[in-house]
Amino acid sequence: MIEIINVTHHYGIRPVLRDITMHIERGELVALMGPNGIGKTTLMQLLAGILWPARESIEIDGLRRRVSDDAELSIRKTVVYVAAEAWLPQYRTGRDWLLAVGRVYGQDELELMEHVDSLMALFELTDKQDSPIASYSTGQKKKLNLSAALISEAKVMLLDEPFGGGLDPSGIMALKGVLQRLREERKTTIVMATPVPELVEDLADRVAVLRDGRLAALETIDGLRRQTGCGGRLDEVYAAFISPQTNANVDNYFKRGRA
Repeated sequence: MIEIINVTHHYGIRPVLRDITMHIERGELVALMGPNGIGKTTLMQLLAGILWPARESIEIDGLRRRVSDDAELSIRKTVVYVAAEAWLPQYRTGRDWLLAVGRVYGQDELELMEHVDSLMALFELTDKQDSPIASYSTGQKKKLNLSAALISEAKVMLLDEPFGGGLDPSGIMALKGVLQRLREERKTTIVMATPVPELVEDLADRVAVLRDGRLAALETIDGLRRQTGCGGRLDEVYAAFISPQTNANVDNYFKRGRA
């Protein structure tokens, strides 16, 4: 469903991503992980077509991004992107915003209204649905942003830190359940960038790990365990892969000032 072919990207003279190659199957959920500032958001924006690779290309459902207006429009009809900090129209109501997004993606009007009601109930926003978005809390805006992605019914979902931004425990549980069923029942292809291993373990078919601007691994969780020789939880496996010195750093912190 998604082909990333030797992609390199930089800002000015500073390379951010180098020779990234990934193949993501239809209906697969891939979690993108790596330290802060390593290029996860840049890669998500390249997949979404917001940025264009400095070298090589990205294909979605057999179409290369930005080769023609028709190809790009076809891709955009099948892809939805949720930024970590998305723009929302502050003086529209939540219901109005979801209806507008659904119409952009060509959803049937009657089904769309029912879908909005279901999403508002799912994320406990029913009491806020006719209020201006400016009156929503940070967590409620995050839920509305996720609802806008779900109402598109896109075949490809690109989610940058979907579990962050003040999402409460009920929202996290609802989102995890929805993503699992979209993958299993509708074969939706999902790429999810997150720095939190605990939220990946129950969801991801494979984990892509970025390190020093390169793809260090694209493996199942068991594959990462074999690669690192660490048989513990994903957070322990991830730490062994990315920052094996963390425990030593903690010890050194508490040793400071000792005779």
